[in-house]
This record gives sequence, structure tokens and C-alpha cells, in this order.
Amino acid sequence: MEDPAAPGSGNPPANGYGNGNGGGKGKPAAPKGRETFRSQRRESEGSVDCPTLEFEYGDTDGHAAELSELYSYTENPEFTTNRRCFEEDFKTQVQGKEWLELEEDAQKAYVMGLLDRLEVVSRERRLKVARAVLYLAQGTFGECDSEVDVLHWSRYNCFLLYQMGTFSAFLELLHMEIDNSQACSSALRKPAISIADSTELRVLLSVMYLMVENIRLERETDAYGWRTARETFRTELSYSMHNEEPFALLLFSMVTKFCSGLAPHFPIKKVLLLLWKVVMFTLGGFEQLQALKVQKREELGLPPLAEDSIQVVKSMRAASPPSYTLDLGESQLAPPPSKLRGRRGSRRQLLTKQDSLDIYNERDLFKTEEPATEEEEESTGDGERTLDGELDLLEQDPLVPPPPSQAPLSAERVSFPKGLPWTPKVRQKDIEHFLEMSRNKFIGFTLGQDTDTLVGLPRPIHESVKTLKQHKYISIADVQIKNEEELEKCPMSLIALLKILLAAAPTSKAKTDSINILADVLPEEMPITVLQSMKLGIDVNRHKEIIVKSISALLLLLLKHFKLNHIYQFEYVSQHLVFANCIPLILKFFNQNILSYITAKNSISVLDYPCCTIQDLPELTTESLEAGDNNQFCWRNLFSCINLLRLLNKLTKWKHSRTMMLVVFKSAPILKRALKVKQAMLQLYVLKLLKIQTKYLGRQWRKSNMKTMSAIYQKVRHRMNDDWAYGNDIDARPWDFQAEECTLRANIEAFNSRRYDRPQDSEFSPVDNCLQSVLGQRLDLPEDFHYSYELWLEREVFSQPICWEELLQNH
Repeated sequence: MEDPAAPGSGNPPANGYGNGNGGGKGKPAAPKGRETFRSQRRESEGSVDCPTLEFEYGDTDGHAAELSELYSYTENPEFTTNRRCFEEDFKTQVQGKEWLELEEDAQKAYVMGLLDRLEVVSRERRLKVARAVLYLAQGTFGECDSEVDVLHWSRYNCFLLYQMGTFSAFLELLHMEIDNSQACSSALRKPAISIADSTELRVLLSVMYLMVENIRLERETDAYGWRTARETFRTELSYSMHNEEPFALLLFSMVTKFCSGLAPHFPIKKVLLLLWKVVMFTLGGFEQLQALKVQKREELGLPPLAEDSIQVVKSMRAASPPSYTLDLGESQLAPPPSKLRGRRGSRRQLLTKQDSLDIYNERDLFKTEEPATEEEEESTGDGERTLDGELDLLEQDPLVPPPPSQAPLSAERVSFPKGLPWTPKVRQKDIEHFLEMSRNKFIGFTLGQDTDTLVGLPRPIHESVKTLKQHKYISIADVQIKNEEELEKCPMSLIALLKILLAAAPTSKAKTDSINILADVLPEEMPITVLQSMKLGIDVNRHKEIIVKSISALLLLLLKHFKLNHIYQFEYVSQHLVFANCIPLILKFFNQNILSYITAKNSISVLDYPCCTIQDLPELTTESLEAGDNNQFCWRNLFSCINLLRLLNKLTKWKHSRTMMLVVFKSAPILKRALKVKQAMLQLYVLKLLKIQTKYLGRQWRKSNMKTMSAIYQKVRHRMNDDWAYGNDIDARPWDFQAEECTLRANIEAFNSRRYDRPQDSEFSPVDNCLQSVLGQRLDLPEDFHYSYELWLEREVFSQPICWEELLQNH
């Protein structure tokens, strides 16, 4: 049994709980004089002292933390309500015993009686019974002595509830609440929505989330019956059951309905958390994805993977973050040219030989980064204005001017493996480009995609091609694209998630036309004391952070599964995300003080589940609210940042048009600020995003950011002939970047048409006019088709209008 861990969170907004703008502030005026500069430098140096964060990336946080994030602090009084409803019902059915004293058969009989009492007309009585079930799922904490006991009995009770059919019963109730037009119209008429408007939905979703999360968790001590129940539950959630759509689709429809404004009372945080866990449970997490990838490569006849990316990152050490912000150059305070020449000279002495790079890379990478130039300052301002003007997505972030660093390079060596951590990779396209340039130089003509004929080329070119082919990497996506090209020679609701993510971003401004994501956290009566306001402010910020965490994890997980299933499914969803401004939205998220966001303390440990259920709550004070927890950082916020960076990498990888979006929106200064966070995995994905831009940022940027370039060299995988550091790559040539997206769109539409559209009739197609032959044909149907046969009939046959006159005319 895991020890429960109290999660941390982000800073409360400066203006209370209103809009949650923890990092959004106005742009400061330029400093006047050396004294202002020196004071700001001292503040800056003191604000970026960040130790190495001992963070282990995974599918989820600890079990207790994941359960705790289901509840807002505003809901805490409902724990007592749930317990009272259970005890009142239990006493009428069982005399002289408590729940934990009953035999398993007696417990099952009582649960069966509860489910029978759920089928009553009275909404109030039905809610009381549902609360009694929720109390069981929460671990019957009134009979427990410790947090470990609560978590144990919560898991035991959830398996028991599932075996008695509780999930199916609550699914029917959930359908009823979703279709409750009276509740929707009532919420639409209210000027302000509170948690009272979503009571029934919150109880139902809480029970279902606890069941999914507890049953999903695998432990070696689980009995055989629990293991069997887990697989059965996974199958039920994966396929259409009882003529209904898969459960994940129902939750996606709730997200869409909420974002469209038709159901503003939906408790969206609980919906998103449940949706994320259902997708993870049914499709698999990162470890299952890696196993599926290995299996699929084997089926396609591809060589095995050389490494697991996440495992490699876990062995890496974080680079020392910059001791100041690198994003605004101070032209009026720039050192004289003589000093700059001296600093460049010292760099030349350090980097005289290529072999010395390995030693240099083990040292402090950012300590003496040169101040940014006027060009960088100018580009930063233009980028922020571009995002503000065109997309209204980025707000200005206060930055401190960079002080001249006095610290020499650190001689402290780190325990990093000798050499580079990644196996180099080469694409087929890279070999073709190399041979094209070589043939043009030595022979005067090319041979297209032929990479085998080397006649007329010098011996060193032969050796180079041999080396490139030794490191050639063929991805599953390459094989799938090639197969689709061969076939062509022969005759979703995810966007709604971005809207919620925008509303939950810390840098978002309150807008009258934005959706209200606080319906399931705001109390019926607003706070009247400073202490209550502080508590609600922490709760609101924590609520937003959990929403960001669930959306970022859900999007990343879905994209990875889509890509593994088929590359064009991945590209279809990715293109929709790009067209919905996902790239500038993520940049907006990072246009804040990321270090403050990751180390923020928006949590009240004594109010976290299950701690709040087994002890009397102490009187809250201003000091206890400000203290937060004792964690070095907030796991969920660091998890969210890494997920969003991975998502941005997936959207832009090998897409030059999207890489140009990063350049146009001036993402380099925003991303460089994230390097302050001393965590290897986060730094890796930041450096990846900077690497793909370097060829477009110009020589002056590369010249002014040599330490960042060195960090990219040390930590990011190398392509054998990728000229990323010098900008001479053939792919960096200017062209119509829109043509790339249009070509991709055409390929996606061709794939969708061939795979999913009905085949179009052709006058050259043979027609079978024999009725007996046609009816005797055997059709291959999906294995889950019999579950949804009646639903298919309703949609595809009964609901389709038939124009009988046109039918008679054609025949």
C-alpha cells in the first residue's frame, strides 16, 4: 500500500480567486540608470536559485494524490453528508454491526439492496442512496484509523461494487442526468453557477472515477478474482455495451456539450479526470505504448529499438539553469566591444579542439551566457505583439534585465555517461539528400532516390554512405506512409479540450465570452472573510492546475496511440489541433514564470483526501494556508509542463511549416526561460524545440547563445548529417510553407476516404445482379459489432431519409 502523498500546486492569483492570473502582469518600463539595473539584478539572481528537482515522470502521480485531486476543498463538507446518508440507510438494513464487521456475502447483499433502492422516482431519495454508495467507494473512513486503511478499504469496496453491477447502474443514472433538460435550462438562466447546480453529477462521476482508478491500479498481491474483474472491466469500457457507445465517447460528448455552452453546470474537472483515466485504462499508458511499439516493429520486420526514450532521460542530469533571464537585451547597458572580444577570446581558448566539447559539456552550461543582443530584444517584443494582436493568446511577462555574470565556468564534474546519451539516427531522406549533393558535385547529375549506385563517387563518399546506412532508422510511420502511397497508386471533440485548456491557463485573462470552468468549485455563498477568500483562491488555482494536468496527459496519450495505430490518424488529429491554435496556446502557457508555477504551493494538506476524513480538521489560519506543503515542487505542475512540451514536439517534428510558426511567434525567448527549471526531462524537450528552430533564427542568435547550442549538442539526439547548428540544411530553404500542410491534408483525406468512406460507384465496376449471390456473401464485421447492432440500425437505416420518388425514377 502506497503512502499517501499530498500534492502541491500553483501560486494563488494576485487578485484573489477571480481569474487565476498567477503569472500575468504588465510589461515593466525600461530601467533607468545603473542603480535600478543593479537592484533588479540582485532580485533576479535571488529569484532563480533552483536546486535539481528529483522528479520521476510516469503515467500518473501517487495513488493517494490522484484520488485527492478528484475533490475540491469546497466539497469537503460533503464527506460528512455521505457518511450520514450511509449510516442512516445501513442501520435500517443491518442491526448491531458495522460495515467492516460483515462477511463478504452480507456485504454483497447490502450492496444489492442499495442498487434496488436507487431505482426510485424521488430524486432526493435517489441522491441519498447514491451518496451512501459514494461513501463505500471512499473507503468507509468513519470505521478506519489511518489513511492507509482508508485507501485499502476504498479499493476493496470498489471491486465489490463493480462485481455487484454498480458501474452499469450509475452509467444509466449518468445518462439520465446528461439528458436532464430541466437542469441545463436552469443553469443557463442563472447569473452565477455554483457546486449546488452539479450535485447529482458530481456524486455519480466521483463513484465512477473511484472505481476506475482503484480497479485500474495493479498490485502483485491482487487476488485472481480481482485480476479477472480488472480485465473484464477494461473490456466493458473499451467496447460498446448494451447498445450504447463506448464510455469514453460519452465523456467526450459531455466535454463538447460543456464547451458549446449548453450545459454550463457540468463538473468539467471530474469529467476530464475520468476521461483521462478511462483512456489510460483501456488503451494503456506509456509502458504499454512502448511494448506495443516494439511488437509492431517486429510485425513489420523492422529492427528492434535501440533504447527507450523515457528511460534514457531518467539517467540524464539536468543542466544548470541560467542565472538570469536571457530574453531581453539591454542595448543601453551593453558592455563595450573590447570586453565582448575578450569574452569571445576566452571561449575560443576553451573550445579549441572538438574533443574538449565532452569535458566542456559536463560543466555548467549556462553560467556565462552572453547577454542577448538588440536583435533578440527586438524579436522578443515583435513576437509578443504578434501573439497578442493575431491570436490574443500571450500576455506580457515582467522580465528583469540580464546582469553581467561574474561567475566563472563551474569546474564541478557531473556523473554523466561518457559520450552522448542517444544513438544517432538517419532518415532515408537524409541519405538521399547527401547523395544528391555529392553526385551534383562530383558527377554533375543525380539518380533520384537511388541510394545504392555509388559509381563515380570518391572513396570517402562511399565510407560516409556506409556509416549513414549503419545508423539508418525506419519508423513505423515511414512504413505506413509508404504502404498508403502504394495503395493510392491502385484504382474530432479534441478541439473542445483546447478551449478548456485556454480557460485554465495561468496567464489567461478573465473574458466575458470565455467558458466558466469553476462551476464545480465555487460555493453557493461567496466568502466574506479574508481567510475564506484565501482558501477559495488556493482551491480555484488548484482546480485549474488539475484541469491542465488532465488535458495535457489526455492529449499526449491519445496522440501517441493514434500514431502507433496509424500515422495518418495521428496527422489528422494533429492538423486539427494546429488549425485550432494549439501551438500558440501552449506558448501562451509557458509565457509565465515557469519556475514559480512548478514550485507553487496551492495545496492545503489537512484538507486533502484521505487525510481530511480520519481526523478532526484544525482551525485554519493565514499561516497554515500560506505554508502549503513541504514538497520541493508540485508534481502535477511539472508533469503538465513536460506533457505540453512533448505535445508541442509531436506537433512540430519534421513539419517545417509548423516550425516556422514557432519562429514567427518568437518562441525561443519563451522556451529559454523554461531552462531555469533544473529538471532533465523538461530541459530535453525545451532544447529539442530550440534545436529545430536554430536554422531559422539566424547567425547572430546562434552566436549569442552558444551555451544553449552546447546544451543541445550534449542532450539532444543527433542526426548524422543534420546541419542544424549552421542553417545550411536543404530543408531550411524558403518555400511556400502552406503547400506542405495542403499536401498533408490531401494525403489524410485520401486515407480517410479509402479506409472509412463508402466506395463510390463506377461505371466500370462489375455488378452482381443475382439476389441469392449477393445475400450469400460473407462480410467481415468488427468483433464488437454485435454489441452495437441495434444502434447501427437506428443510425444508418431507420434514421436515414429515403426519397422513394427518386428511387423509382432511377430504376
